[in-house]
Amino acid sequence: MQRRFFSQCRRFNHENPLGLPRSGAPPQLPRMQRGLPQKRSIPGVAKIVAVSSAKGGVGKSTISANLALAFARSGLRAGLLDTDIFGPSVPTLFGLSGEPRLSEKNQLIPLSRYGIKTMSMGYLVAESAPVVWRGLMVMKALQQLLHEVEWSGLDVLVLDLPPGTGDVQLTITQQLVLDGAVIVSTPQDLALKDAVKGVNMFKKVNVPLLGLVSNMSGFICPTCSSTHDIFGPSSLISKRCIEHELELLGEIPLHPSICEDADKGRPTMVAEPESPRGQAFQGIATKVANALSLSSV
Repeated sequence: MQRRFFSQCRRFNHENPLGLPRSGAPPQLPRMQRGLPQKRSIPGVAKIVAVSSAKGGVGKSTISANLALAFARSGLRAGLLDTDIFGPSVPTLFGLSGEPRLSEKNQLIPLSRYGIKTMSMGYLVAESAPVVWRGLMVMKALQQLLHEVEWSGLDVLVLDLPPGTGDVQLTITQQLVLDGAVIVSTPQDLALKDAVKGVNMFKKVNVPLLGLVSNMSGFICPTCSSTHDIFGPSSLISKRCIEHELELLGEIPLHPSICEDADKGRPTMVAEPESPRGQAFQGIATKVANALSLSSV
């Protein structure tokens, strides 16, 4: 029998098995062939607003909660979806706990308080339990939060997005028809640089930008009543809005009661809606509602 020798240096007959063009540009395939999901709306929800910061620690979840509460205070049927799988904040902000029940259609029934329907990963895991998951499990959980919740008739649903511009944000913008996005930042150059990344992400995926909210914009001294710019001048926020053609929706002052009330499960729009801080949240909600043609506000 004749012996056969195999060489590791042998050339393959098919040097380009996938048929990629040699020019370097990938072929433009239809959406379905690329495997991208088709955008769809959420049944029972008229408008969907995403609140994003692209950076953690700027008060995005607090803004989201108070925005939803301001909508409800104006007579709208509002909901809040916490899409942060690893660090959910909505259970603490609303003082809610317990596992959601299932409807007859095998969908999760949101937990409600203060007239707001809410859903969060924090209802499905123990408060002290870390979510130690890889990307595939995270995406599966996100799919369930997006498409397996029975909202049953909302005028507006606020999405509290996690920090960053990665998988979760792309999945949401590719799968949902978003009516607009609100960017949250502090008047600090470090935070604004990340906020600009969020702005450019939404522009890239063709999501309308409703404007920017300046959080912790100034501290009003209780003794002398003068305003101190702790995180930076408000003019820096205004400059960035002009550069990127964004509307400045409002400025939320730095005040200890905003944090204290949130930790107690009573956000500002519940604890002190008539305060200057509450009025600032209400003004932002009015501008967003007008941009979305929500006539109840």
